[in-house]
Amino acid sequence: MNFEEKIEKLYSMMDSCTICPRKCGANRNKGEKGLCNTADKIFIASSNVHMGEEPPITGERGSGTIFFSNCTMKCVFCQNYPISQLGNGREVSVDEVASIMINLQERGVHNINFVTPTHYSAAIAKSVYLARKNGLRIPTVFNCSGYEKVEVLKLLEDTVDIYLPDIKYSDNETAFKYSGIKDYVEINRAALKEMARQKGILKINENGIAEKGVLIRHMVLPGNVENTKKSLDFIAQELSKETFLSLMAQYHPAHKSSGFKELSRNLTIEEYEEAYDHLESLDLENGWQQELE
Repeated sequence: MNFEEKIEKLYSMMDSCTICPRKCGANRNKGEKGLCNTADKIFIASSNVHMGEEPPITGERGSGTIFFSNCTMKCVFCQNYPISQLGNGREVSVDEVASIMINLQERGVHNINFVTPTHYSAAIAKSVYLARKNGLRIPTVFNCSGYEKVEVLKLLEDTVDIYLPDIKYSDNETAFKYSGIKDYVEINRAALKEMARQKGILKINENGIAEKGVLIRHMVLPGNVENTKKSLDFIAQELSKETFLSLMAQYHPAHKSSGFKELSRNLTIEEYEEAYDHLESLDLENGWQQELE
């Protein structure tokens, strides 16, 4: 299947939507909104040079981020909830997205970073195809929740250079409690394996910039250190100890987290140190840690 055929297949999956693992069946191509609260139109909240990603993504000149509106998940602690849950953003066309990529490239960014992209997979594939025809040459980053269909990832193989997924949970009870997803663990783990198959270990050039590969993120949640440990175990045991990992300490109560006692406070230094000690015990040496503010 060539690039154009993969794009056509992605769009056809929106007739009775199966783009994400929730498979809600909405006819998004005819204007019906899916569980992601999105139909056939593209909405973005912003597009700009972002300096806050991991070092090989940000580099010295920044990452060209395009923040897409809405989301396939409903995380109660989402720190970007005005965009992901409330749908803040403006409508754009596929051609405009392609032009935004070229504009960001002209501003000197190291990559094009699609944030919360899953439900727009078809439009993203088409816009990358158009942008490359018009001179896009920097890597593309698929910055996602990790709740992805393997079938869709295979169709995106020509579109994506770098996968930047989350591994949020190690048990489905926690995933359902905090994100309303009953099958996150098996879906996420299959997706991470497919990403690793496609792109391999993160390749960083002589200037410290990522060119291709997978960089997995995990945010340590207060009161959930065991969830972190089991997530790290999966990476070390079923992916590779060479995997690049970002262990995040930036949790703070947001959105609906006040409704959960354990999530209504900040992460403690002790919790993060326990998580980091476990990471070290697994010999997961590639990656980055955050300072707890």
